[in-house]
Amino acid sequence: MPLDPLTYAAPAIQLHTAAALVAIIATFLIFTRARGTRAHRLLGWVWIGAMALVAITSFQIRGSGPLFGLSWIHMLSVFVLAGIVLALRHIRRGDVAGHRGWMVGMVWGGLVVAGLFTLLPGRVMHAVILGG
Repeated sequence: MPLDPLTYAAPAIQLHTAAALVAIIATFLIFTRARGTRAHRLLGWVWIGAMALVAITSFQIRGSGPLFGLSWIHMLSVFVLAGIVLALRHIRRGDVAGHRGWMVGMVWGGLVVAGLFTLLPGRVMHAVILGG
């Protein structure tokens, strides 16, 4: 796995990648532990911070999209930022199902779907994971 494409990438891409890796690890830890515990809440805050950073740094990663270099995939970042607010609102109101729905939706949309798009040819993670 050649790390050169990531090593020489723009700082925004490096920060974006590091935050995504923290979010992926936190997701795994959250999903393998009991819900509602102190550890769950702490990992949840780590996850929220990492995902917020992933979303915010994505706006510094631009290509040839139609709106100032932004593409439709940046809508996932808007979804994540809104989802963080809504998931927190739900859990603070005691709506565990609503909270869970938003959190799982952000994992699928903000990590899984967006992560798969990073594997497209011409993207840094494609070069790192799949080579060339």
